[in-house]
Amino acid sequence: MTAIAISRAESSVRSSRRSVVRAIARRLPAVSRGLLGFVFFLAGLNGFLNFMPAPTSMPKGALDFMVAMVHTGYFFQLLAGTQLLAGALLLANRYVPLALLLLAPVIVNIVAFHAFLLPSGFVMAAVVFTLELHLAITYRAAYRSVLAARVSPATR
Repeated sequence: MTAIAISRAESSVRSSRRSVVRAIARRLPAVSRGLLGFVFFLAGLNGFLNFMPAPTSMPKGALDFMVAMVHTGYFFQLLAGTQLLAGALLLANRYVPLALLLLAPVIVNIVAFHAFLLPSGFVMAAVVFTLELHLAITYRAAYRSVLAARVSPATR
């Protein structure tokens, strides 16, 4: 084989690798959105229908926190409704930046809950946080006006 043929073969391999990487990169936001949407749609439905089994044992701090949310009379339902709505929006690919904004404080609390009260679920919390972060970076253009330091009101 000549040097030119080897060079062309290497170039062809590099080109096909780049096309595979580009194909994965194109589909990754949709996969992340689908996974995050599924997790929160399911969690929101479970908040209303209780079809997933509750944990049998939990540390006292984690149990106290969960009981306090239920005993407020509104917070647990609000949380489940927010998760259900945001999950449905992500699955339907509608108002994705809004859904990510709604889920951001929920995910921060999930990560804090598992970091401080129930470490056994921290891996799943980290995965959810990573999916949220990936999507927030993907949709960062939608947040430019929200993150502007100074904005003047729009004139009619």
